[in-house]
Amino acid sequence: MHLISENDWVVCIKYVNAGDILPEELLSMIQKYVQGGYLYIPKEKGCTVKGQTGYKTELEKRNGHLYLMHLEGRTNGQLGNIFHLSEPSVRRIIAKEKAKYQKMRESIEQILPLWGMKNGRVLQIYPSAWEINRSYVIKRYENKEQIERNSKISKLLSECGIPIAEIVPVRNGESYAAHNDAWFLMSKKLEGNNISDRKDQTMAYKMGCAIARLHSAFLTCEKKMEFWDNSLLKEMKGWVQETFIRNEWQIVGQEEYAGAVEKLEAVYDSLPVQLIHRDVHFGNFLFSGGELSGYIDFDLSQRNIRIFDVCYFLTGLLSEETDDAFTQREWLASVKSVIAGYESVNPLSEKEKQAVPCVMVCIEMLCAAYFIRVKDVKRAGEACLICRRIQNCESAVCASVRGFV
Repeated sequence: MHLISENDWVVCIKYVNAGDILPEELLSMIQKYVQGGYLYIPKEKGCTVKGQTGYKTELEKRNGHLYLMHLEGRTNGQLGNIFHLSEPSVRRIIAKEKAKYQKMRESIEQILPLWGMKNGRVLQIYPSAWEINRSYVIKRYENKEQIERNSKISKLLSECGIPIAEIVPVRNGESYAAHNDAWFLMSKKLEGNNISDRKDQTMAYKMGCAIARLHSAFLTCEKKMEFWDNSLLKEMKGWVQETFIRNEWQIVGQEEYAGAVEKLEAVYDSLPVQLIHRDVHFGNFLFSGGELSGYIDFDLSQRNIRIFDVCYFLTGLLSEETDDAFTQREWLASVKSVIAGYESVNPLSEKEKQAVPCVMVCIEMLCAAYFIRVKDVKRAGEACLICRRIQNCESAVCASVRGFV
């Protein structure tokens, strides 16, 4: 904070380190004109500028998102194109984010002896998951009930012949270990990788088959343990609506929301409900030699409408941040392929086919509400744009679902 006198008025000016809020490239450009001095940047007329603290928060979210995509396998060049950064800037951000997880890494190294491992190569592959010696994966949980539930789901799915990661018990015979108010589950690393060509229609068909086979196995799991009963419609009429009201309908319009809920409510009671994965994307389905090799991550599994998983996967293709985004024609082709693959195992009802577009729209509205809650306005706006993109081609989506595109 700095005080100066200006025509007998005392003016209070709050200075902020430009390095904390400006992208590296912009800072380097400014330093060509001024270094080590004060620079006043006036706001545009009629424009309310977001506070620096808010901007710094946005940068932190961007950096966290970039690091997650790095862990998912994106190259520095791809990340640079997506986030409009130079590769040196990408490397700097990755190094900074990696340092944040150093303490967690140290905790994992300390507990490896519980599985009979004295030491090992520990590589982070997700914010809460680490690869051990290229052969195992250890995942950290903050909720004991969740780790117990996931352990049981894994065992039940394995009994159904579903390829999932085999749990490695602790030396004392328990399925997981507790350490510093957290719980850790180790499993054998599955063979395979994520699909690299997300526009490959053969792989889209196989994803549809994979979702359907998992759903069939889930029906058996439901008979042997209890799961959280959730409802997309109740979420839409509950916390999602409350979020939009608090946001004063700035991102999702009130009429737009009401129209989506009305369409969903008209068909909801006729849609089959069962246990679903709830987080279906290419990162959670592994393939080897062009064939499915395993399913991972059942943290969000719940009872909900069956077509949620299919619709969530397809809308996720539109939100992929790549320099090779889907055109409408390419995406509709994927809709056709995924649905065809799913129906080769589990036929959809006529009501489910009719509901696909409105379920897709409601899922994206749910995502928008989530991002509003975590104050990620940029991604909330992107989810809203996907809603409108789907609404604008609703008839084409319906045709694709029926295999006519």
